[in-house]
Amino acid sequence: MRNEQLPPPAVTRTDAQWRADLTPDEYAVLREAATERPFTGEYNEHHEVGVYRCRACGTELFRSETKFASHCGWPSFFTPLAGDRVIERDDSSLGRSRTEVLCAACHSHLGHVFAGEGYDTPTDLRYCINSISLRFEPAG
Repeated sequence: MRNEQLPPPAVTRTDAQWRADLTPDEYAVLREAATERPFTGEYNEHHEVGVYRCRACGTELFRSETKFASHCGWPSFFTPLAGDRVIERDDSSLGRSRTEVLCAACHSHLGHVFAGEGYDTPTDLRYCINSISLRFEPAG
């Protein structure tokens, strides 16, 4: 991950602990900011009611009511559960300006947020999140 100054994470683990807790694919996305292939994630076409949590630390991030069909290949949400649950920071890693989304609790990479794409949502934002970054908890 980039060396931008971030507030300290509430959840801290050593690299060895992250590697022990996550599969190699989860580690690549969550801790090294990789991206899963489009249209392959378990939550891309997922429509159950419930909460999406950070796969690394369990923090509640998004609710199913804010998920929408963007047809981009990754789960899309128009807002996080609460603004303080995620950190947004500049990302120019591919030679263009984007906004990376991190879990505020553990600083794991979740995906990116895009604005002004014309989706008919209350915020006109698309939080494009890797399925592998999430764990779903059905409403009970």
